[in-house]
Amino acid sequence: QVQLVESGGGWVQPGGSLRLSCAASDFSSVNYNFAWFRQAPGKEREGVVCISSNGRSYYSRSARGRFTVSRNTTNETSVLQMNSVKPEHTAVYYCVRAYIMFSRSCELGSYDQIEQSGYWGQGTQVTVSS
Repeated sequence: QVQLVESGGGWVQPGGSLRLSCAASDFSSVNYNFAWFRQAPGKEREGVVCISSNGRSYYSRSARGRFTVSRNTTNETSVLQMNSVKPEHTAVYYCVRAYIMFSRSCELGSYDQIEQSGYWGQGTQVTVSS
């Protein structure tokens, strides 16, 4: 099946920046939706941002104005640029890829269907601390 690999995680100071990448193994020409989820210790998993097959994105409140998501249909990748990070952003970040039929849900920030139906990467740890 499809393999998604996240990279770029690590330690960063508050206010700093980090760039996460997600690469799909199938190198498909299909325009997928890419979502980024995160799960902090003791917390429920939550959606961070979703970028649709049309290139429209929806950010969670914590990510809005701080993070920027992009996608590249040529090499089937998604990049999450994290700026002005806070300790609260510490979590394991997951890349999720969903079929084009979920584009509207992605654009509206309705993550449930994507969470349940998408393909998941293994996650990458992001730690924000002084």
